[in-house]
Formats: sequence, structure tokens, C-alpha cells
Amino acid sequence: MGHPDPAIAHSLPDQSRLELAAAGQVLDGLSVAILIFDPQLRIRYRNQAAGKLLPGHAHAGRMLDQHAAAGVADGWAEALQRCLRQGGRFEHVALSGVDRPAVLVNLNCTPLLEPATGGIMGGILTVEDVTAQADLTRRLAAAERLAAVGKLAARVAHELNNPLDGILRYLNLAGRVMTRSPAAADRYLAEARTGLARMIRIVAQLLEFSRGAQPPAEQGQVNKVVDEALRSLDDQARAAGVTVVCNYDESVAYEPAGDLYQVFRNLIKNAIDAMPEGGMLTVTTRAARGQLQVIFEDTGVGLPPNAERIFDAFFTTKPAGKGTGLGLAICREMVERYRGSITAAGRQPRGAVFTVTVPLGSCSGPAGGAARSPAPAP
Repeated sequence: MGHPDPAIAHSLPDQSRLELAAAGQVLDGLSVAILIFDPQLRIRYRNQAAGKLLPGHAHAGRMLDQHAAAGVADGWAEALQRCLRQGGRFEHVALSGVDRPAVLVNLNCTPLLEPATGGIMGGILTVEDVTAQADLTRRLAAAERLAAVGKLAARVAHELNNPLDGILRYLNLAGRVMTRSPAAADRYLAEARTGLARMIRIVAQLLEFSRGAQPPAEQGQVNKVVDEALRSLDDQARAAGVTVVCNYDESVAYEPAGDLYQVFRNLIKNAIDAMPEGGMLTVTTRAARGQLQVIFEDTGVGLPPNAERIFDAFFTTKPAGKGTGLGLAICREMVERYRGSITAAGRQPRGAVFTVTVPLGSCSGPAGGAARSPAPAP
């Protein structure tokens, strides 16, 4: 058991000695090491935990120099003297031991003041073993890195699957018409080549994303980009009986980033999937108050009851094997990288409305409307 200096204890009245002994027993029950030292750094008290963790010297400075020599630059005696004036904290200090492995501790030193005068009577040093906590922190950091790698791998697979799907479709179409319609085959091969180029851009942007860098902005007609996304899904729209209507603001002169194509394609694909028995998808582009808005409105099954979760990674309402739950999470991440937003709302009497909003230069002008039909089958 830890005890105060015997000379001090014997000079006290019986009641005070009783209280001091009780306090010593309480402090001995603590797992935190506690030492009390005088202004000359002579240790006057240490509890059981301190006796085990920091045995030996009766001088606090030399004791720490022995067990934690690398803790401070100018020696522990000087550091503790500073702590007597203003207090101090030292985190993740390695303490060595003769018959035990080194441990990491946090040391906290506070001045011990005379109640009546405020004079410095000494200092209180508490030493907390944080080895287990530090080890847990390292394990959690490693687990987070592995989770991030897994999430990135899933994102790569999801994002590359879109153009791969289109490339395979166009190559199959080209193979069917190669002999009877070389011109059509050339068109399909050109579309496949466009898909490969998009894959190269996606890989480059993912590499930039993993390094924390912003991908370069690409200039181009936003309406053209929406059209490219729609054209890549013509077959699916036709097979599902989905009619596409485009209301384009022709004054919208550029898109803020090329990867909005992936956002548009994901939203279009989700809309088609939500209308397996046919319906209508209306795509609107417009510019207002310095913002570009691209709106996707479908007449499908609508939003799930827990609609607030649809942008969470790995959340999906599709059957097993039909969706990864990353599409909308990636869409939101891409849009937010450009200080934009993506929102979802229910549509009456049925369906859903997804709105992509990104900052844009001042744009104005009348909006035009036109019905768009899927490309004819070969």
C-alpha cells in the first residue's frame, strides 16, 4: 500500500491521521498511478499503481529520467519544475521497465497549492497507462484503411461496369450487322471506342480521387452529355417500354466536370429500372440564379419508405445480385465535389424526381422541349 511520508503522518492529530490513512487506501484502489512531490521534487507519496509502474528513486525528476529518458528534451527535473508553476501534460510517453515490456502513458502534472496563501506546496503527478488504447487506435486505423480499400474497389467495379456494359452491347451489335451493314457496324464500333475512352477517364479520375486531388474540369455542352448518357441506355429503355422526353435549356453552354456523365447515367439507369412495365422519363436542364439544374423525373415505383437512406453507400432496394448500393452514393460524392447537391423527392401520383444542382456561370434563355425516341434496332 502507498503511504505518505512517515514524519508528516506522525505530526498530525489522530483524526487527521485516520483521514489520511483512509485517503491512502482509496488512492491505492485506483488503477492510475499517483505521486505527490514537494518543491524540491522529492516524492512524498505514491500509491500502489505508482509503486509498480515507477519504482526506485525518491526524486521525481531522476525517477522519470530513468524510466522515460526520451520523454522531454531538457530533462524531467526541469519539466516538472515548469509544471509546478503552470501545470503540464505529456502524452504517449514510453516507460521502460526491468521485468516488463515498455508501456505508453499519459502524464498529467498539476501544482499542489496551500489553501490559505496559494503558495506552491509541491505537485501531483498522475500517470495513466494508455498502451491498450493506443493499440486499439492502431487496429481501428488499420481496419478503416482496409474498409476504404474495399469501398474503393467496389466503386471501381461499379463505375467501370457501366461503360463495359455498353461496350459489350455495341460489340455484339457490330458483330450481328458486320456483313450486311458495314456502315452500321462502324457506328457501333465507334460507340464502343467512346466507351473505352470513358473507362480511361474514369480510371484516371479514380486515381486522382485516391490521391485527394481534384480532377480537371472538362468543358462541353451539358445537353450533349445528357444525350450521351441516354443513348448508352437506349436498348434498356426500349426493352422496358420507357419513353424519354427531353426539355433542354439550350443556353446552358457547359458542364462543370466530365464525370457528371456518370451521375446522369446512374440516375437514368435507376429510373429505367424503376419502370419495368413501361413509363415516361422526363429529363430537364435549366439555368437559374447561377445554378445549373438537371432534373430526372420518372413514373416508376417511387421512393422507398426509408428514402433518407438511398444515398448511403451499399444501401439498395434492388434484389440480391442486381445492385451494389453504390450508385447514388457515388453520384452524391461526385456532385458534392463541385459544391453541388443531389436531391430526391416523390412524384404524384407515382414516381420519383431526382435533381442535380451545381454552381454555374450566369445563364438565361428559353427552354425548349422535344420528345426523344430510342434509336431504331438494327
